[in-house]
This record gives sequence, structure tokens and C-alpha cells, in this order.
Amino acid sequence: MADHIPLHPVPRSAQRREAYYTSAVTAQRHNRYQVEDESSHLDEMPLMMSEEGFENDESDYHTLPRARISQRRRGLEWFICGGWKFLCTSCSDWLINICRRKKELKARTVWLGCPEKCEEKYPKNAIKNQKYNVFTFIPGGFVLTVTVVREAVDEFRRYKRDKEMNSQLYSKLTVRGKVQVKSSDIQVGDLIIVEKNQRIPSDMVFLRTSEKTGSCFIRTDQLDGETDWKLKVAVSCTQRLPALGDLFSINAYVYAQKPQLDIHSFEGTFTREDSDPAVHESLSIENTLWASTVVASGTVIGVVIYTGKETRSVMNTSNPKNKVGLLDLELNQLTKALFLALVALSVVMVTLQGFVGPWYRNLFRFLLLFSYIIPISLRVNLDMGKAAYGWMIMKDDNIPGTVVRTSTIPEELGRLVYLLTDKTGTLTQNEMVFKRLHLGTVSYGTDTMDEIQIHIINSYSQVHSQNSGNSTSSTPSRKAQSAAPKVRKSVSSRIHEAVKAIALCHNVTPVYESRAGVSAETEYAEVDQDFSDENRTYQASSPDEVALVQWTESVGLTLVNRDLTSMQLKTPGGHILTYYILQIFPFTSESKRMGIIVRDESSGEITFYMKGADVAMSTIVQYNDWLEEECGNMAREGLRTLVVAKKSLTEEQYQDFESRYNQAKLSIHDRNLKVAAVVESLEREMELLCLTGVEDQLQADVRPTLEMLRNAGIKIWMLTGDKLETATCIAKSSHLVSRTQDIHIFRPVATRGEAHLELNAFRRKHDCALVISGDSLEVCLKYYEHEFVELACQCPAVVCCRCSPTQKAHIVKLLQHHTGKRTCAIGDGGNDVSMIQAADCGIGIEGKEGKQASLAADFSITQFKHIGRLLMVHGRNSYKRSAALGQFVMHRGLIISTMQAVFSSVFYFASVPLYQGFLMVGYATIYTMFPVFSLVLDQDVKPEMALLYPELYKDLTKGRSLSFKTFLIWVLISIYQGGILMYGALLLFESEFVHVVAISFTALILTELLMVALTIRTWHWLMVVAEFLSLGCYVASLAFLNEYFGIGRVSFGAFLDVAFITTVTFLWKVSAITVVSCLPLYILKYLKRKFSPPSYSKLTS
Repeated sequence: MADHIPLHPVPRSAQRREAYYTSAVTAQRHNRYQVEDESSHLDEMPLMMSEEGFENDESDYHTLPRARISQRRRGLEWFICGGWKFLCTSCSDWLINICRRKKELKARTVWLGCPEKCEEKYPKNAIKNQKYNVFTFIPGGFVLTVTVVREAVDEFRRYKRDKEMNSQLYSKLTVRGKVQVKSSDIQVGDLIIVEKNQRIPSDMVFLRTSEKTGSCFIRTDQLDGETDWKLKVAVSCTQRLPALGDLFSINAYVYAQKPQLDIHSFEGTFTREDSDPAVHESLSIENTLWASTVVASGTVIGVVIYTGKETRSVMNTSNPKNKVGLLDLELNQLTKALFLALVALSVVMVTLQGFVGPWYRNLFRFLLLFSYIIPISLRVNLDMGKAAYGWMIMKDDNIPGTVVRTSTIPEELGRLVYLLTDKTGTLTQNEMVFKRLHLGTVSYGTDTMDEIQIHIINSYSQVHSQNSGNSTSSTPSRKAQSAAPKVRKSVSSRIHEAVKAIALCHNVTPVYESRAGVSAETEYAEVDQDFSDENRTYQASSPDEVALVQWTESVGLTLVNRDLTSMQLKTPGGHILTYYILQIFPFTSESKRMGIIVRDESSGEITFYMKGADVAMSTIVQYNDWLEEECGNMAREGLRTLVVAKKSLTEEQYQDFESRYNQAKLSIHDRNLKVAAVVESLEREMELLCLTGVEDQLQADVRPTLEMLRNAGIKIWMLTGDKLETATCIAKSSHLVSRTQDIHIFRPVATRGEAHLELNAFRRKHDCALVISGDSLEVCLKYYEHEFVELACQCPAVVCCRCSPTQKAHIVKLLQHHTGKRTCAIGDGGNDVSMIQAADCGIGIEGKEGKQASLAADFSITQFKHIGRLLMVHGRNSYKRSAALGQFVMHRGLIISTMQAVFSSVFYFASVPLYQGFLMVGYATIYTMFPVFSLVLDQDVKPEMALLYPELYKDLTKGRSLSFKTFLIWVLISIYQGGILMYGALLLFESEFVHVVAISFTALILTELLMVALTIRTWHWLMVVAEFLSLGCYVASLAFLNEYFGIGRVSFGAFLDVAFITTVTFLWKVSAITVVSCLPLYILKYLKRKFSPPSYSKLTS
């Protein structure tokens, strides 16, 4: 009850009003009153306008009858007076709400090959990317013709793409054999056959494959942007069936979880009921084939579980927010000011008229006459200009491969203040090179890798010599032991174990492209004969994985084959070692580690290998006194580190683990948590083997590009998930932080008090770069968000390490909210997508990690160095050109409205149009459109000069090219020129007063063409063509449109005499008016450029 007590006394009348408006039947009463008003006599409503214009007198207006209180009753009278309409409206609203209600997604049971058994009706498997239908597209066609045409073309292209995709044929397996079916006709429960290099049409569970291994590769670059191939595994129960037709001889079904967004997880079960006992298999992400992926090897058969809008690819296709450029927002503000000016001018004219007669009709007339103040064609011109900017960017040979994906914000590239960049693959090449191996007591670098190779050769030669002598020991011979020192033996054994662990603990699969057409049986028959194929490549989920396997190959231990159950290594002597894969635990961003359990074929030993980040592995391995220190040392050298460990398992330990693990995998609820708990029970007291260091080299011209951006006044923040030491090292080597600049490393904080003390310490620093970890950043933002952002924005550079994708996007939003400046985010991986989409301008690099960031970005480039030209040249030109174009379009409407105001004031404020018909249409189109639009080709400095002097970019961030100051200057110019043109025409041609329209309009066109010429700073041949073409069109129209140049056919009955415009008197007087309107402006521009030149003119003079 306390919530309803008012803080201040409320008058009774106000209480009654509040109760009335907050009642539950407010909407009903509103509709009822509206209906009651509409039920009044419609013939009492005045007809505001007829075909000839405003005709009604003031006496025609009547006050509408108010709603009577007696009609509020819901009786027969209420129903007849309009209640029936209210009831129909309510029913239609209820039906609309029912239709718009979202369907609840549920788990399902899918019978193999029996779609008719499905209890629910599932959506069609048709792809629909169309943004509009016929009914929603038509209303938009009345807004802006050019924009609608562009949307229509894009929509038609989408329709053609959708039709092409929906018409693709697939083989459907039925009881009677294979039949062809369109992609859009595929249903849940169908058995679909997908050939190699064919797109998967819907989400399926992988049942069978032509590969004998029971697995296949798929390409997922169109789904998640990753270019590496993914290994998928068929359900073992159906893979073991002798023939395809046997799928219909079994009674089996698939239980699938409800459709969801996550493309990296899946929970389900496969059940076969006709066997004794029933077979139950757990299904995970490795048993699925998502739609929009492509089969890379073999032929696959799957059962459809999700179709259409329930597939993972469609559910993840969300429309990103429509980004609006700062220039568009500024022009919107100016347009609002013009609208107020329109209303004010109309009110002034009516006031000066003295409110005589039906003044409200005259007010509407003046609103129509001065409507050219509102630049309706501004949006059309800007849209065409943006399209031209995008075309220029993509056609620039100096930045090949650049793609403009969002054509509405090219001007944003010229207004950036903050650039937030990823590290790996953005500043670096994402090409990993193995640099360091540390064993605790000894470290090996690139110059000592040959020693490791010698150890591996000796170790495996001794092992094979002992095996040939029927020895089961894998240690060196007794003679070798007596000859070598004890320390030497220990190092050799540790190197052997470390290299073997690196060669086994990964998700890399060797691919032999020369064997693409060889069957799997032949391939396995040749396993022991030929593994020296030079065309062998490695497929993995990360470049780090490939770098490690390539390094083991360089020291003598080569991964030559891998399938679902085993992998083969080739020793330096050419012998093949086989290891059976018992379990594999993939890498996840949450666990930051991956593991594998293998069994040695020769000895039968079971070993659990694991590798991961130091923060994840430090609590798993046995106590040591060197891991943390050496990780820091490698990170300071700019190396990416991985900790490798192992644990030997007995047969009993593994059997116990396997039973608990399989039981957890069969769980329907909380499967991931239960599986993680079982695996963690095994990750204890592991033996630390080694620490690896991999280098990611900088991209070409990163240092000069960052230097250019700093000189342009852009503050650069590096957001990375790497370690603090590695991030700091890359920041120094890339010159993001100069070597003479102090670096403040924000110490780890966990509480509010610690954050307060550290922020105070940081506040005392001046002109230093900030390095902070993601955990400390989260604490600071939780308690001192405003203070931290304020201090960080004062730094010349900021490095945030150990950042999650969510934190990256949050930092972007913080900068936007607290500073109000324009931000740009650039990255190359899927973890950068959220940051790119949150920024005002997102730039993606198509790199080693795939195309996901590139596809989600507004602009796509191929190298980081291209961002310099993209911003300094194209961004700068786009902003300055659009600013000039926008202001000139507004000037074009203001000047003709000024002339209309002068004309009306001369004729005692009569609301009579100065120009009619085609003249008003032609003024904004064929007479002035081409010269005005040619401003998109203007440039103040050459591209080479803009790159040489990036300081020119600083002026753009202040917004001086388009502001209220420049807007007011153009308003004054419009008033001056409009007044000169109209008064000049009236004064100089008093004797030929009937020709005032032709005289003033001719001077107006010439003035506009001259103003474009005065605005241009660098001439282009198309500009000259546009000027003369427009002038020629106007001269030609004088002969064909003579009836439009009279003051008025009804009032004066006079038309333009063609002979009159060819007289010398007409020509010199029109020229005199034009010169008077333009010459003073040219003189002022010359004086300003001479005594207060802009920065760009100092470089070009």
C-alpha cells in the first residue's frame, strides 16, 4: 500500500483525471469516443480543398458535436451508433495478436524415413531471405523513388538467390529407392543423401557415409566463418548396417533437443528398438550436419531433424542494427531547423497579411509554396553519393580486395576518434612458427632445434633396435647408458616424451589431395607403403595446432594418418607407430585446454595427454617452480605459450572412467556439466612435460600504419584474449606504444578497495599507456565505470588483455556512451564479431581464421595496412563531399523559397506561386541535379598528400565541414542571392514585367551553376560535362516550355516571346543580375583563402 502514497498532495480533479486515464478501459473509452465522433453527420465536415484549390469560406467550418455521456452505455443505442465497429476492431486486434504469437519450440522424436509419424507440423524447408512481401513493399515506394529502386533491385537479387537455393535437387532415400526432391520440399524425418561438394540443405543427424572410417569432413566457412575442415562422425549403429536399404528394416528414432542458436553444441539420443536389448547412443555436435555447410569428403546420409527457420543457420541469421552515420544525424537536425523555419516564415507571411479572410487557408497555402525549404531530394542525392563512394573504394587498386558491405556509412570513415583492434590475425599475420621448447631445466630455440632432431633420431633408433631383438623396454641399451652421462639420458628421455605428446595431443588431420579420387580401402591398403606424399596438408581448428604438428615433422616424428579410432606416426627411420584413440576432449574457450586418451598398439599402455593455456594448466599439473616464470619470459618475447602434460592410466582406471563418462554422455539434462565433472576427476596431478612457444609475426607495414593513425588524432585500443606479457610485447614491437613511452600495468584487483587504490595510483601518471587484464577491467567497470573510462580516454594507447568477446563489445559501447565520439572496431576472427557490430564502423579482415568477421563487418579489407588509405583518403573525401553536397541541396531549396517570399511580399503577401508545373520539377532535376551531384567527385588534396599529412584528418573529427555555423552561412547566402535575383528581375524589367518569370528563373539557373563552379576545388572532366549539359538542357527547354514562363495564364494571359530572350537587352540584364548575386561571394571567398587559408590549401599552394 505504501507504493500508492503520493509524495505531494494531489488535487481532487487531478486524482479524478489520473484514475480515468489509468483505468483498464482507457483504450476502450478512447475508441468509443472516436466512434461516437465519427457517427456525427459527415456532411457537416468542410471540404478543405477542391481541384481548383482552397474554396471553402470560414463559415463552412462547424464545431463537431461532443460525445454525449448518455451514449457511453453499452446498449442497443451504443451498438447502432458505432459500437459494432468497435467490436469488429477488437476482434481483428485479437486475431492479429493470435497470428503474431511465436510458436513454442519443443524437443521432438523423429522416426527414420517416416515423416508421417511426426506428431507436429514442422515448417517447410524453404529458405526465405526476402525482407519484404508485396504488401509491405508498396508503401515504401511512395517515400523516395531512388531508395525504393535500389531496394527493389537488391530484393530481386535475393529472390533469385532464394529460388536458386530452394530449387536445388537432392536424393531422398525411400522404401522404393532414391527419388529426387527439391530443397524446399524436404521434411523432418526424411533420409537425404548429400554428395561430395554439395551443400547440406537442412539440419541432419549423420547416419552413414561412404567412407570406411565412418567419418567425413565438412566445410563450415559459410556458417561460422572458419576455414578449417570439421570432422563429423556417423552414428555407429547405422554405419555398421550392410546396405543403405537396411535403414528401413530397423525400427529406430532420434531424440533431438529443441531448436536453438548455439551451433557448437547438440544434445540428443539415437534409439533402436528392434534389437534385444534396445540400443541407445548419445548424440553430440560431432554427429550433426548443419544446413549451409558443405560435404568435403565422401557421400553422407542423414535424417532431417530441423528445417527452414528452425535450422541453426537461419536462427543465427539476425538482422544487425541499422547503423546511422553522424553526418546523417547532423543533417536530420538541420532539417528540423528548416522545418521550423518553414512554419515560422508561413506564420510571418500570414501575420503581415493581417489575418484577412480565411487566414488558415492562406497559412496552408504558404506552407505549400515554401515547402522547397525542406530538402526532399537530399536523401536521394546522399544515397546516390554513398553508392558512388562505395564504388570508388572497391575500385581502388591500392587497396585490392576491399568490399563495402554497408553502403550507408562511408562518411563515418572520416569522423573516427577511437580505433579498437584485435591482435592475432589483425596486427599479426596469424602464421604460427614454432620458436621455443622448454623442459624446465633446459630450453631449446630455433638455433638448437637440430639437437632435438638428433635426440629423436637416437631415441627411436634405439627403440626399434631393441624391438628387433625382442626387447620390451623402450629405454636406451645398457651400453648406451654406460657411455652417456646421467643428465644426458634424462634430457633425451624428456625430449622424447615431450615431442611424442605434442605429436599426439591435437585435432589435426593430414589430408592427401592427390588421393582425392582413391577409395578409402585402397588408401588404407597403402598405409605402410607410401606416406611421403609431398601434397600432404594438415587440417585443424587453429593455426597453433598446425604449427606444432609441422614442428614435430621437422624434428623427425610425422603425423601421416588419422581416422576416428587411431592415428599413425612415422619415425625418422620410416617405421609406423599406431596409437588407438580412446577418448578426445576438444578445446573450448571456457576450459582453455584439450585432451586425448590413447593406447599404444605395441605396448598397450594407456596415456592421457593434455595441453592448454597456463592459467588453466597451472592448477592441473604437479607442483613445479619454473612454469609461471618461464611463461612470463616467453610472453615478454611475444610468444604464444602452451603447457603440455600427461598422465599414465591403468586398465582399471580407464574402464572406470569410461563407464562414468558414457553414462554422463547419455544424460538428457545438464549433459555438459556432468561430462565436465567426470573429465575433471581425471585432470589431477598430471606430469608436466614441457612448455612450447609459438611466434605470430607482425603484418606488413603495421608500424607505419599505426604511426599514421596516431598522427591523424585517432586513439588506438588493442583488445586481445592473449596474455598480458604477450600483448605488451606486441604493443611495443608494433609501435602501438613507443619505446620511450611509459607503460602503466594495472595490477590485478579483485575488490572495490583495491580498484580504488589502483585508480588513484594511475591518476597520478601522465601521458602513459595503460595495460589492463580483463578480470581487473571487469572489477573497475563494476564499481568505477565513469572514472575508469575518463582516465583511460586520456591515455595515448590502451591495451586490454585476456578479453572475452563480450567484454570487447562492452568496451566499445562504453566509449560511445561516455565520450560521444565515433568508434571503429577491426578484427579477423569470430570472437571479434560482437565488437565489430557494436562499433559505429566495423572493419573485418579476411584472414586465416575465416570470413566470419569479414562478413559481419561494414567494410572488409585484406590487410591491416589498407586501413590507412581507407580512412585518410576515402573516409576524408566521403565526409567532405557529403557535407558539401548536403548543404548545397539545402541552399538550392532556400534560394527559391526566398524568391517566392519576395514575390509574395511585392504582391501584398498573396499566396500565389512564382513558378509552376515543370519548372519546379525541372529545377531540382535536369537543370541542377547533375552539377550538384558532381560534387561527389571533388577533392581538396590529392590522395598522396592526404597520406603524407595525416594531420589533415584531425579537422574532420571537429565536424567543421558541416555545422550550424556553416549552415547559417549558407542560409545567409541563400537569402542574399534570392533577394538579389527577385528584386533585380522586378527592377530591371519593369517595362517587361510580364516576363519576370523567365528572367528570374534564367538568372536562378545560371547562379546555381556558377555556385557549383565556385564550390569545386579540383575539377574533373565529368564536372565540366555536367555544367554544360545542364545549361544546354535549360536553353533547349526555353523553346518547348514557353507556356510555363508566363506569370499566369488566367491573371495576365501573357506568354514568353521566344524572340525576347535572344535580345541583347535580355542577355546583359540577366548577366548583370547573376554577376551581382555571385561576384561578392567570390570576392569574400578569395579574401578568406588569402588571409585565413584552410589547412589543405597551405599544402596545395
